[in-house]
Amino acid sequence: MTRNDPGPEFWTLLHPHTGDLTGFQPTSRGFSSDVTALVECEKGRFFVKAVRNRPGGRRDSIIREKLINPAVCPISPPLRWHAEDDTWLALGFDRVDGRKSDFAPGSPDLPAIVDTINRIGELDLPAVAGGWPETRWNRFAADEADASLFEGEALLYTDINPSNLMIGDEGTWAVDWSWPTHGAAFIDPACLVVQLISAGQSAECAESWASGCAAWANADPKAIDAFAAATLRMHRAFAERKPDASWVRAMAEAARSWATYRGMSGE
Repeated sequence: MTRNDPGPEFWTLLHPHTGDLTGFQPTSRGFSSDVTALVECEKGRFFVKAVRNRPGGRRDSIIREKLINPAVCPISPPLRWHAEDDTWLALGFDRVDGRKSDFAPGSPDLPAIVDTINRIGELDLPAVAGGWPETRWNRFAADEADASLFEGEALLYTDINPSNLMIGDEGTWAVDWSWPTHGAAFIDPACLVVQLISAGQSAECAESWASGCAAWANADPKAIDAFAAATLRMHRAFAERKPDASWVRAMAEAARSWATYRGMSGE
């Protein structure tokens, strides 16, 4: 099995849902998955993602994505089927025609990006996500009091980046809901700020775009300050673990720029 050829056992598992395969195009997205591909087949056109069916985070992630999908449509393409055996766990989504969004200064995509974050913020927290509290930033918070500022009952996406926010002629989608959680509503706009800075925006400009999100406008500035400092510590730790990964270093630099703009040292 390779990323370009999952092997005959994989296609046998999917056959009841796809019928005969007529086209298979691996995608460059989804490196946490063993297979991500655009599939054309007897029963339609699908985006397929799959992981080896082994205990651990990757399996847990794809199960979360399966469970959350009914609650996040139509912002996310609907899940049409799933397939599982002892070797594979696969999801088949409606295939949507679109491109990755552009987060750079002056991009015409920026209003649609902000609108998508707002649409996510308007989603109700489904019962299935009630046991998924957001805790990834907690150990990087200055103390328990700061960590408590990240708590909340808003459904969070968090995996905000140009590849996951897709722009098409018929709409805009947030794809790859690989680790939905619940927490303070400002966290998704805050994640957008760091991504915008990484794409070349100034911290001031990035926050001006985030201010178009209701969750940001209604947030306690002290909570955002605490989150900015925790985000810097988080990305700094990631960069220390992976010093040769340029994109990790770029995210750490973006987090530093944001924390500095807000007067937070991250020490």
